Amino acid sequence: MDDLARSELLPSWAGIRPLALAVFRDGPRILVEDAEAWDRRDRFYRPPGGGVEFGERAIDAVRREMREEFDAEIRDVQALGTLESIFEYQGRPGHEIVFLIEARFEDASFYEAERIPGREGADIRIEAIWLDVSRPLDRPLYPNGLLELLLTGVAPGSRR
Repeated sequence: MDDLARSELLPSWAGIRPLALAVFRDGPRILVEDAEAWDRRDRFYRPPGGGVEFGERAIDAVRREMREEFDAEIRDVQALGTLESIFEYQGRPGHEIVFLIEARFEDASFYEAERIPGREGADIRIEAIWLDVSRPLDRPLYPNGLLELLLTGVAPGSRR
């Protein structure tokens, strides 16, 4: 089936990607993937996580992603907030609804490691690092609005 025929079968919202990201905090630090480790063209930070599969809740997606990427079990899992991200990446438009899920690692050694190696799929190596968000950042933290949410407890554009 060619791309045009396949796109005609997709619902109108198919271009919007549901994403679940895990927010692990340790004092002023959060765990982020260092995109430079897997994409030399763009330099940014983003919490670990991935796409929400059809029929899967965001909280369950975060559990699955942490097992798949870091072979890690997590606990104290709860919704932190939701951000909408409309962007361009490598010349292509993107639109994500980002579910931010706060959690803790079962294994305390994750909080002691400077770098946490992982895998995306079978062959892409990733790396997570602890980033101190109380200091000026040397590159963007995505999704947009996450830093404000972490520092103030309020997502941009939302009301209390």
